[in-house]
Parts: sequence; C-alpha cells; structure tokens
Amino acid sequence: MKLGRNLNIVVTGIVLCGLIVGGLAERQYSGTEEGLRPVVQVCYIVSAVGVVWLGWRWQKLAGAITSIAVQLKQGKPVQGICALSEAINERANKDADRIAELEKQIENLQIQIQLSQRRGKNTEAIIYSIRDAVIVVDEFDKLLMANEAAGRLFNFDFNSSQHKPISELIGPGKSEFVDFLKQSRRNRAGATKKEIEFLKNTEPKTYDCIISCVYDERQQVCGTVAALHDITREKEIQQMKNDFVSHVSHELKTPLASITAYSEMLADGEAGDEKTLKEFCLIIQNQATRLNRLIEDILNISRIESGLIKVEKKPVSLTILMEEQLQMIKSAANEKNIEIATPKPIVFDQVYADKDMISQVIVNLLSNAVKYTPAGGSIKIKTEVDEIAGLARVSVIDTGVGIPEDEVEHVFDKFYRVSANKKRAKGTGLGLNLVKQIVEKVHNGRVFVTSEVGVGSAFGFELPLAKSETVRV
Repeated sequence: MKLGRNLNIVVTGIVLCGLIVGGLAERQYSGTEEGLRPVVQVCYIVSAVGVVWLGWRWQKLAGAITSIAVQLKQGKPVQGICALSEAINERANKDADRIAELEKQIENLQIQIQLSQRRGKNTEAIIYSIRDAVIVVDEFDKLLMANEAAGRLFNFDFNSSQHKPISELIGPGKSEFVDFLKQSRRNRAGATKKEIEFLKNTEPKTYDCIISCVYDERQQVCGTVAALHDITREKEIQQMKNDFVSHVSHELKTPLASITAYSEMLADGEAGDEKTLKEFCLIIQNQATRLNRLIEDILNISRIESGLIKVEKKPVSLTILMEEQLQMIKSAANEKNIEIATPKPIVFDQVYADKDMISQVIVNLLSNAVKYTPAGGSIKIKTEVDEIAGLARVSVIDTGVGIPEDEVEHVFDKFYRVSANKKRAKGTGLGLNLVKQIVEKVHNGRVFVTSEVGVGSAFGFELPLAKSETVRV
C-alpha cells in the first residue's frame, strides 16, 4: 500500500514535468529549430502515458469504493471494514478495561485517603486525650502537634503556635528540654529517656522525658516526638520509702543497741545491787516493747492492706478505752508538764469495733499529740455522739506546733512526715497511717484533721455506733 502511494506521486511528478518542459520548449523554439521538436513530442507522449496510467489507478480506486458502497448498501460484510471495525472495537474494549481499572484504582486511593485521614484524626484524638504532655516537631524543630497537657506545661496555645520554632514557644527557663530535643534529632536516636526538672508555679516538678525520632521512607529523620510524664509524686514516694528504710533502720538499731548494751552489762556483773539490776532490766524491757511496737505497726499495716488481719468486733465504750490508754502516755505527758483534759462520761458511746485495734488508734493519737506539744502545753480529749447520724466522734486537740496548710492532706499517708517538724520528734511516719487503715478500712469509719501552725492540731476519728452497725450487719 505504501509502495502504491509512492508510485502515484512519482508518476504525477513525471506528468507535470513533461507538460512543463514540453510547453516551454514549444513556446521558445517553435518554428526556428527543427531539432527540438522530437523533445517536445517525447514530453507530450510521456505526459499522455502518465495521465492514462493515473486515470487507470483512480478508476481502480473508484471501482473499489463503489464495490464497498454496494456491499454496504446490500448489507454484506466488507472484509477491510470488518477488520478495521474489529480493531477499533478491540482497542475500545482495551481502553474501556483500562479506564475501569483506573477508576477502581482511583476509588481505592480515595478509600485509602479516607482511612488515612481517619487514622490521622484518631491519632490526634489519642494524643489529645493523653494526660502526659506530648509534643511533635518536624525536622526543622517547628511545632506540628501538641496536646493540652503540653500547652499547660509550656504555657502556649497549639492553635496559634503551629509551625512555629519550638525554641520560641518554650521559654529560656526550660531550655534543657529544647536542647535535649535537638540533640536527639541530630543523633538520630531511638527512644531516649531523661529526667528533666521544671519550675511550675514556683514549685520544682520532675518529668520523665522520652524522645523518639520519626523516619520517612528514605530513613531520613522527618520529625521528633517527645512525651513528658510527671514523676514528681513518684520521686516523693521513693524518697519517702528511702527515708522510711533509714528511719526504721535507726528505730530498730536504737532499742537493739540498748538491749545489747545492758544485756552485756548484766552478763559482766556490772549490776552490783538490786536497784541497779532492776534499772537495767526495766530499760531492756522498755526497749524491747518499743521494738515490738515498731515491728507490729509494720506488720499490721501489711496485714490490713492485704486483707489478712484477724478482726474481732464487739460493742466497746470509747470513754472507757480512752481512760485505759491515758495511763500509758501520762508519764510522757508529765515529763513535759503537759496537762490532759479528759472527757466527761457519756451514757451511750459504744461502737462495734475490735478493742485492741481501736486502743492502738487512741494510743497513736495521744502519743502523737504529746510528741509535738511543747513543754507546758495542754491536750484536750473530746468525745461526742451523734445519734441522728449514728456516729461516735473522738477528737484529740493539742496546743502543739501545728502543720502547714499544704501538708495537712498528706499526714495520713504512709511514710509521710511533716518536713517542718521532723527534728522535733523521731518517728517512722507509720503511726497515723495505721490509724487511717484501722478506722477506715477495717471499721468503715473516717479520720479527720485540722491544724494551724503555732496554734495546734485536732486529730480525730468517727465510728458507727454499735446499734446502727448491728442493724447493718
């Protein structure tokens, strides 16, 4: 087909050249030179042959077109047209399949985009709901994401702070965190942990800071995530435990040292008379009692917390228990010249309780009042009955050194000792915690405290009356 088209072009060119050359030769040399006439004739002959040949070719083409038209008119299939139609249909089908495939891919991409957006929103919701401070920055240390806890900690609003340098949002007083963030990014570190201390409302707060780098598909650092967990309370508890171990060790060593020393003196025969012998034995007995009481406090708290303590409840009078336990601390009160005002007898102040445990509660409150009341002070014991509420209330009010307002809520915590009063008296921080455990956990009661520095404190507890407790049982 390509050869035929080229041949038509060549023949057409020859015809045109023949006509032009023949015409020019005839016009220029007509009647002057007989020698040019054969040339003119040859050009016309060649042109005529070419015209005939082109006519034949066009006639053949016209016949083919007429034949195709007749076949189409008669409804007969035409081989060339069918092949072309089939090729067009095949191509159209392939294009249709390709278009369908592309539409499906577009639909899948739309679904993936929706899922990605949903995952992004879920991730943001999770980050915003975390109580710890979370900050996300890009590779240029500009803020990408932060939750409310981070905003409160560093005092910025995320909505107006996005894409700003983190060093501008966090003040110079917290530059240690910014330096740690930048250093972790430069070192391409994994999860790096560091304790950082900030001042929050003029109070030091310790945070456990964990920073991790985020990598893209080329394993290049594209951002950094920082999470800050407030461990101030945990540090305080850990310090309390350390102090507790230290205090308990000291408390255990002191009576043991006395027992050992006086036992050795007895063994060496240094108690030469009856009076000295009795004095040594009394000291050993007191120190052994002190040691036993300390060990019992520790064990009782452990038993109560684990639920393994044995409880024997029965109706007991708080006034009678108070009178009995006063005899145990009167000597210590007399040594400091502290006056103790006892309550008036109440007709019905019985509670349904374990006698030994409530006795220990009263002893702990009384001895605590004596320890922290200066010489010449006074202690008042008050007993009340609220029949409407079905409660009996005991209060031990002293004229002691008092407790700072910000520490009052912690006085019943395990291992806790008021920092301002640690030097005034020795202790392990277990006595008041044991009071709380016995009253609230074992007897379903309530402990309370009010205090004012330099004025004194009032510690007490409430227990259900025996009749109301019996009805509930």
